[in-house]
Amino acid sequence: MPTTPPTWPLDPVVVLGAGPVGQTTALLLARWGVPTVVLDQRTGRDAVGSKAICQQRDVLDVWEAVGAGRRIADEGVTWTTARTFHRDAELFSYAFAEPGRPAFPPFVNISQTRTEQILDERIADEPLVDLRWDHRVVDVEQDDSGVTARCADGTAVRGSYLVVCGGARSDELRRLLGVGFEGHSFDDRFLICDIRTDLPGWATERRFHFDPAWNPGRQVLIHPCPGGTFRIDWQVPADYDLDAETASGALDARIRAIIGERPYEIVWNSVYRFHSRVVDRMRCGRVLVAGDAAHLVSPFGARGLNSGVADAENAAWKIAYVGHGWAPEALLDSYHDERHAAALENIAVTTATMDFLVPPDEERARRREEVLARAALDPAARADVDSGRLSEPFWYVDSPLTTGDPRRPFDGRPPRGQVPPAAPGVLLPDAPVDAPQGRVRALARDGFLLLTGDATDLDAVRAAAADAPGPVRVLALRALDPDGTLTATLGARPDEVWIVRPDAHVAAVVAAPTRESITTALARAAARTTTREETPHGVLQTSR
Repeated sequence: MPTTPPTWPLDPVVVLGAGPVGQTTALLLARWGVPTVVLDQRTGRDAVGSKAICQQRDVLDVWEAVGAGRRIADEGVTWTTARTFHRDAELFSYAFAEPGRPAFPPFVNISQTRTEQILDERIADEPLVDLRWDHRVVDVEQDDSGVTARCADGTAVRGSYLVVCGGARSDELRRLLGVGFEGHSFDDRFLICDIRTDLPGWATERRFHFDPAWNPGRQVLIHPCPGGTFRIDWQVPADYDLDAETASGALDARIRAIIGERPYEIVWNSVYRFHSRVVDRMRCGRVLVAGDAAHLVSPFGARGLNSGVADAENAAWKIAYVGHGWAPEALLDSYHDERHAAALENIAVTTATMDFLVPPDEERARRREEVLARAALDPAARADVDSGRLSEPFWYVDSPLTTGDPRRPFDGRPPRGQVPPAAPGVLLPDAPVDAPQGRVRALARDGFLLLTGDATDLDAVRAAAADAPGPVRVLALRALDPDGTLTATLGARPDEVWIVRPDAHVAAVVAAPTRESITTALARAAARTTTREETPHGVLQTSR
């Protein structure tokens, strides 16, 4: 924050679950001066297995806002290329777009266990976060002024709001809240092994194999991890028995089919069944549901943890703004609007991937074989090969908080590995700036940020900013961006003001701004307006 936030006027926020999503929620709330009590039913941190390993660039950026992103990135393994194979032939590879000059690489692989340890260290240094282990919540009650979480040992914890980050096994909490969790589970299992070995040349690439000779009819995914460890995922039949395969020596043969006769060590292994489910409501009064408690997707594309961190950031700034009196309670409705839409997008993307990996019928199985066969010879067919569209920030173009710009229409889901052009609803491209924070997203996460062009009426913009409750900063693009990198990446014009939200998403681009037009866009971005209007995409939205 540019200045010390005011004293929080309410009870602490209660966060259920001390996994990465709960940790991130608590640390981000602390940035806004909001105290939290984090309750976890476990007796302590269970540092077992790699779990979610693939941390996306923009999630590292969120963690950097709480002092952890650079450390996580530096300890992880950076990879920039995704390779896809069919049987013995490489079909294609692609690298990731880098709009602006981002602070972090596209993806960093590091175990969830290690990420949690680093976030725990930040929590230990944060007096506003009270982490309590061995507190299993068995009931939730809420009224007009807050929420009470009752634990199995009789403890009652009172909070102003509650964020449920309890993970996939949050069935009882979902039941208490009365939310549905519809979807389906996939029959095939996936065997996951963390293997420590030496594989020269594989340390910076993610490799996906369709129907290799060493796993015929199914898939294998290989990711590099720190410490000379590789994460290997095999698709296996529904009746797969890991204990039996280990005892028979077949697991060793499975591993050696990939790595050859070099020495190796199994660090961890497990068998998973994947699910595709989403709650019907992510806001229940004073309770917000986040992460795997709200949505489950298959891991092909690394959309689970990464999407959960985006939930955390969305929830944190909105709770802070409402609690500090800078926005009405209705701002919390937009948490559901935005993050439920993101969850549905992830469900659509990962379901399409699973249907390609595990075709549900003969027709789609034939189509898959045809696509894979064509892709070896026809580059145009490669776009139809689905080995998992990798995680990306969701675009809030149809959010009730977003003021659309007809000059910058959203053209839909961008090509694989690309990001949409900068526009309202899209995450602000990052770049170095001439400011103490060093980067434009660090500036943005301190409140609302107004970036002005040379031909704008600066007095009108400043007057509108002064009228808005909460922190608002007005900065001239020319002074902030002397080499023009950010301006060019945005495609910013001299007569425009770019309004950026506290989660670094663009809320509006206002041309020929007046005090009234800036005030209107800022009010909409914080849900301080009650107008209804047609969005540029033809969807009637309510800006509450």
